[in-house]
Amino acid sequence: MDLLKAIEKEHSKSQCEKIVKYVGGDKDRFAELMQLFLKGEYRVTQRAGWPLSICVEHHPELITPWFKQILPLLRKTGVHSAVIRNVVRLLQYVTIPKRFHGQVMNDCFEFVADHNTAPAIKAFSLSILENLSAEYPDIKPELKLIIEERWPHETAAFHSRGKKILKKLVESSKF
Repeated sequence: MDLLKAIEKEHSKSQCEKIVKYVGGDKDRFAELMQLFLKGEYRVTQRAGWPLSICVEHHPELITPWFKQILPLLRKTGVHSAVIRNVVRLLQYVTIPKRFHGQVMNDCFEFVADHNTAPAIKAFSLSILENLSAEYPDIKPELKLIIEERWPHETAAFHSRGKKILKKLVESSKF
């Protein structure tokens, strides 16, 4: 399969599934998809993100050599929200290397706090923060506080994810 042609052909669920099936757990095919995501023109980058994040969901080990390249996208100005959405989507399924924990936590807290952030990015950021709170329990009160503060202003996606996380946070604080 020519990944570039497949991505350019159409942006649909069925096309995404074809790309995911083709890439599978193959590191070389994943690297080709990653190069399109990182260096493709605007529309290609935007479209490559969806199958990329699903590939990582099914094969988390594939993203290991790419953290240094994808994490700066979270702070890069002018990046399409689809790129950010798919990076945070995949981050919720992987073990993030320790050296990136601080940066990722800061980025996720900023996404949740910013009223202009897309709902899916906020929901995925909450999950990442919940995952990191297992290793950094000191962020649990901050996570609880930001969910409660943002609650009246947020969407159903935020409420759904936030409710589950708040429940876990309350349960984990009981003795």
